[in-house]
Amino acid sequence: MPVFEYECRKCRRVSSFLVRNPSAHKPPACPRCGHPETTRMFSRFASVKSGRAETSGEAGPDLPALEGLDENDPRALGRAMRKMAEETGEPIPPEMDQMVRRLEAGEDPEKIGEEMEGLESGDGSPAGEDTLYDG
Repeated sequence: MPVFEYECRKCRRVSSFLVRNPSAHKPPACPRCGHPETTRMFSRFASVKSGRAETSGEAGPDLPALEGLDENDPRALGRAMRKMAEETGEPIPPEMDQMVRRLEAGEDPEKIGEEMEGLESGDGSPAGEDTLYDG
């Protein structure tokens, strides 16, 4: 059974939901504040290869969009992020789409990060929690 992560559009908390039937699953309300609008997030995941788990998120066969990526080129980073969304079939949440568009336009990633800092928790990741909810 998959675990989906959703970000609340009101409080920005990211919550994880165990999904028993993905084909009938609908975005849940925020378990923290009860707001009915949540956006599905891209999640890191592990895949098993040659008998050991490897975390996806680095260039390799699981993420062809990242092959040959020039990490110093914001345009290339933006294109790779958009291509990853296409390859996974995941929609890009509005805030992330804004960031990707700015990268594709060549804006400095650090400047974008500073301006979007209010959308993140103190460690640079979306505010989240360790509870797994039944989705």
